[in-house]
Amino acid sequence: MALRERLRRLVQKPGSVDLAPFRALADEAGERESRVRELSDGELTAAASALRRKEDLAELCALGREAARRTLGERPFDVQLVGTLALLSGHVAEMATGEGKTLSGALAAAGYALRGRQVHVMSVNDYLARRDAEWMGPLYAMLGVSVGWVGQSSTPDERRAAYRADVTYAPVSEIGFDLLRDRLATDAGDLVQPEPAVALIDEADSVLVDEAMVPLVLAGAADLDSADPRYADLVRRLRPGLHYAADDEARNVQLTPAGAHEVERVLGLDLYASEHLDTLTAVNVALHAEVLLHRDVDYLVRDGEVKLISESRGRVALLQRWPDGLQAAVEAKEALAASPSGEILDSITVQELVGRYPVRCGMTGTALAVAGQLTEFYSLQIAVVPPNRACVRDDEPDRLYATGADKEVAIVEAIGAAHAAGRPVLVGTGDVAESERLARRLTRAGLDRVVLNAKNDAEEAAIIAEAGAYGAITVSTQMAGRGTDIRLGGNPSAPPGTAPADVEGSDHDRVAEAGGLLVIGTGRYHSSRLDDQLRGRAGRQGDPGGSVFFTSLQDDLVTRFAPDEKTKASAGDDGLITDKGAHWIVGHAQRVAEGVDLELHRNTWRYNQLIGLQRREVLAERDAVLRGDAADRTMAADAPGKHAELTKIAGADAVAAAARQIVLYQLDRCWSEHLAYLADLREGIHLRSLGRGLDPLIEFNREAVPAGKRLLADARKRSVAAFEALTASEDGIDMDAAELKRPSATWTYLVHDNPFGSLDERALRGMINMFKRRR
Repeated sequence: MALRERLRRLVQKPGSVDLAPFRALADEAGERESRVRELSDGELTAAASALRRKEDLAELCALGREAARRTLGERPFDVQLVGTLALLSGHVAEMATGEGKTLSGALAAAGYALRGRQVHVMSVNDYLARRDAEWMGPLYAMLGVSVGWVGQSSTPDERRAAYRADVTYAPVSEIGFDLLRDRLATDAGDLVQPEPAVALIDEADSVLVDEAMVPLVLAGAADLDSADPRYADLVRRLRPGLHYAADDEARNVQLTPAGAHEVERVLGLDLYASEHLDTLTAVNVALHAEVLLHRDVDYLVRDGEVKLISESRGRVALLQRWPDGLQAAVEAKEALAASPSGEILDSITVQELVGRYPVRCGMTGTALAVAGQLTEFYSLQIAVVPPNRACVRDDEPDRLYATGADKEVAIVEAIGAAHAAGRPVLVGTGDVAESERLARRLTRAGLDRVVLNAKNDAEEAAIIAEAGAYGAITVSTQMAGRGTDIRLGGNPSAPPGTAPADVEGSDHDRVAEAGGLLVIGTGRYHSSRLDDQLRGRAGRQGDPGGSVFFTSLQDDLVTRFAPDEKTKASAGDDGLITDKGAHWIVGHAQRVAEGVDLELHRNTWRYNQLIGLQRREVLAERDAVLRGDAADRTMAADAPGKHAELTKIAGADAVAAAARQIVLYQLDRCWSEHLAYLADLREGIHLRSLGRGLDPLIEFNREAVPAGKRLLADARKRSVAAFEALTASEDGIDMDAAELKRPSATWTYLVHDNPFGSLDERALRGMINMFKRRR
């Protein structure tokens, strides 16, 4: 079977899931529609409940369609039912923007629930989780399915109740954080999550690829990790080229000999003496924060705090921070108070989190471009669902300019021309700084515009709802995962998913006659999928629309990933370049970026596989202790004298409870220490392997495997020692002698990729040059 599966994957084209069986079931559901319409609400609910005892997907689609019509005022199209059936078959459904993925997903979630499986619908943020749960609530109720939602502000009791529902909507990060907290529970009654069953993932490519290796972290309280502001002041005065130099990809920066001499002069010490290595590290981190991290590009300052900006979403990355040393250095750079830091108690990547679910499926508008990765890492296939109405959007060829300045002038002219015709324009920029720079240019040109970026993402739904209004100009950093459709004519009061023809009193026809929404990209993104996501905002449900990308040879994508590629092509008076070879350079740079991202994903996953295996072994032991009498039996076997003594004085129940708390604590303590050891080991192995030409992964495993095998034995030894130290009286067991000092506070956050060179990026530095040479 293994060989057959490999051969099937080899010959199967991405997105080649056969839709014929799904279409046949959708047709059969249509044949049952008249009969189902005659059912009363109660009869419809009863008919849906009867599906728990039989497998009838056509009946599910027929009942779901009618329930949606009655409760939401929407009758799902046949292609929406095809998408539902693809999800119920464990695939990723690629459905274009505006095709009703939310409703298809809800029908699929209900289908899984009616077959006895709890479903977690993983969203990208709190807003979408709550909106979709409440919006689809009446549909679920009519089908006899319970639904709940979890957000950042949900209490433990609210979370527990939401997870008891048949279908639970929640941001993927909150599901991960709840799992981490459950893994440190000391009483089975404190657990909030059930065993994983079905994960239905919205914006599947973004979650499963872009954010796959983002670690979700549970940390324990410790001292503030503040950075010395002297170092921030010092590096600010250093001069580029003279005192420091950055690499071609702007991912690393280092002091030159002159820079090191200047630092030594200011600090009055030998920077490279062994006793000053901590100072050397602090100066380097401050230099990275000063040179490589840019305000309004990588982060912004809001309410006295550093807020990271998600590269793939163009908005504030909630709960996200850099590794503590770098986070503190950026805070010192901005003269802000240091944020709390502490030791990592446990962590899990998004990919490992999703991998826990026996059944995985998802939906997105741009899955085909990463079909190989979805198959490689998740064993998922892509079902490309055609639109209900053919897309007539006009996607123009890129317009390439010699310089960034020429490009921006041309963009403003193009926006002005479209605006004069009454055509709404949506402009997608690369970062906050670019969006605000373009907004100033538009203001100087006398063009009114609305800006949607990380600084005002709270108003995004209202801004997007009006982006299709006659003559509107909207500048946005990224449109992935915004969760709100752009309707021609604009209608903020219309419910999500409303078809254009259903929006009464809108200016739809007037905007359509002007050419529909024009999408303008101010440069190619690092992934072609992000380009496609931006394009997809125009031409929804058969509407007219168009898209065009403006690029330049000075764009960051080109200078970072194809700096050695040269062209002799000449530009016109306006800076426009028509040479095909020059255009090839931009596409080549994007392919290099995608190739590097894929290899980084693979490399990081290889390291995390071993850590995941070790964690599962610890969790199996921990679960046996938490839910059973494993700890009591261990202490009775390893410390029989003390066990008998304590039992005689305090009773068997008290001794069993004490043993449980001790063993749980020592398991958690050993795991936290093991994570810290692995982090240090990986850094050391990396440096050692580079010098000796060794494979860092093999060297890492060579030392990490024995350390993992010692972990449970060490936890058991420590547990016995702590148990032996206990004393008891008729009032109970005195636990103070066991010294079970858990953190006074815990908190959760996401670790942002180290922007100036994670271990994986440094290990794969030469890979960029390899991709550059490929044509």
